[in-house]
Amino acid sequence: MLVTYPTNPTEMAGLSTTELRDRFLLADLFAPGEVRLAQTNHDRLIVGGACPAGGTVDLPVPADLRAQHFCDRRELAVVCLDGTGTVEVDDETYTLAALDVLYVGQGSRNVRFAGTATYYLASAPAHRREPTRLARRDDAEALHLGAPAEANLRTIRKYVHSGGLASNQLVLGITELAEGSVWNTMPCHLHERRTEIYLYFGLPETGRVMHLCGEPRNSRSLIVANQQAVVSPPWSIHCGVGTSAYSFVWAMAGENTDYTDVDVVDMDDLR
Repeated sequence: MLVTYPTNPTEMAGLSTTELRDRFLLADLFAPGEVRLAQTNHDRLIVGGACPAGGTVDLPVPADLRAQHFCDRRELAVVCLDGTGTVEVDDETYTLAALDVLYVGQGSRNVRFAGTATYYLASAPAHRREPTRLARRDDAEALHLGAPAEANLRTIRKYVHSGGLASNQLVLGITELAEGSVWNTMPCHLHERRTEIYLYFGLPETGRVMHLCGEPRNSRSLIVANQQAVVSPPWSIHCGVGTSAYSFVWAMAGENTDYTDVDVVDMDDLR
């Protein structure tokens, strides 16, 4: 399992482009027939990709966790990015289609992925067990924001949060941009009480997202391709613009599961 370490704002400002990408960009999460995982020590979030490619793959237990099962002390969200498949959690089997999300509670023992689906995984430490539950795309709470004139018409679907699938500290949803819209999360905001990770998907092979990060008055940028993720520390902005419409999974962990707990950054404060 790839492990990245916390970075303070002063350090980020001095990183080269290569160092910035090494520290914050998770570029190789998906490979056919494999489960790949990466951990950031910002709030100990783990994300990854599971690609059974028509067969089956099991969720591994990295040695770093010092656990018998992955979810011994963790909760997990499984996002079906595309295709269809099943996720087996102990003695129960759940069928997922594109943009369905399965929450797997702490204490679950064995997790197995099957089918042609591409699964994205997001996990946070947990101290109590919440029930394993499946949320369909069309059943998730949806917010419709933006306008065509501002190129940011988008639908935000909230799956794991205080008003949806119950969790310990994980908060997760999916944002889909409409055709012709390219801007996300602008005006931007901070999550001083949570770390957030964006997983961009739905981009064409040559498509890219210019992801903005760093302190509001000392911003940096990362060029992100399809199915790559960016780690956003609590003090960092997180927004971007793409070469075409795209989608992204946002996953957070920290002190609370209140989706609205954000600190908005005024456009005049961006540099």
